[in-house]
Amino acid sequence: MKGRVALVTGAARGIGRAVALELAAHGADIAVNDYALEKEAYELVKHIEAQGNRARAYIADVSRKEQVLEMVSNIKKEFGRIDILINNVGISPKHNGLKKLIYEMDPEEWEKVIQVNLNGAFYCTRYIAPLMIEKRWGRIVNVSSLAGRIYSPVPGAHYSASKAGMLGLTRVCAAELAPFNILVNAVAPGRIETAMMSEVAGEVNQESLRTIPLGKFGRPEDVAKVIRFLASDENRYVVGATIDINGGRAIL
Repeated sequence: MKGRVALVTGAARGIGRAVALELAAHGADIAVNDYALEKEAYELVKHIEAQGNRARAYIADVSRKEQVLEMVSNIKKEFGRIDILINNVGISPKHNGLKKLIYEMDPEEWEKVIQVNLNGAFYCTRYIAPLMIEKRWGRIVNVSSLAGRIYSPVPGAHYSASKAGMLGLTRVCAAELAPFNILVNAVAPGRIETAMMSEVAGEVNQESLRTIPLGKFGRPEDVAKVIRFLASDENRYVVGATIDINGGRAIL
């Protein structure tokens, strides 16, 4: 990945952080995006730079298209290009460790989750794809979820709907961008040990563990290594796929 520039959204912690470190370890320069975790984003940049890679933090809310446009413009000025886009940012609100059922959910909460998780992926793809088309090379990986593939009792309807929407977005973008040698794919992680999982009630997590044939939760690094392959020159023919990373929880 030497010479490639990767934008990772929601990179300050969890899967996003692991992806940024994985891509940097293989030579990529990293544009670190986050919004709520500004301090952590700058700390990640320092960590990557200490390893010898270029990195910059871009504090932007991807649910706001004007902020995405500004971020993309600034990355292009700083790095000259964007070769890899990892649409990772996602939120999944909980209330005392539990989700709100559809008949209890505030419309404002629904709208916020859709705006961040799904609209954010659209905005980033919409404004970065033209840069990739110019170069006739690009890799886009959308971080969906097991909850976008099957019913999950853990997240709310807004999260599941947004992650299912990302899979539809992946298929359309894969078909439309493949002629330009831009490979678009998705990953669908199951239960991964992140801060998001820690916000879920303990008894819910334990019940989830009993449904995983492998008998353990995944780690962010497990997802990052798959994404690294999909985003690299090694991937020449995987297009429009969704890779399940769930310890066998949903063997389709």
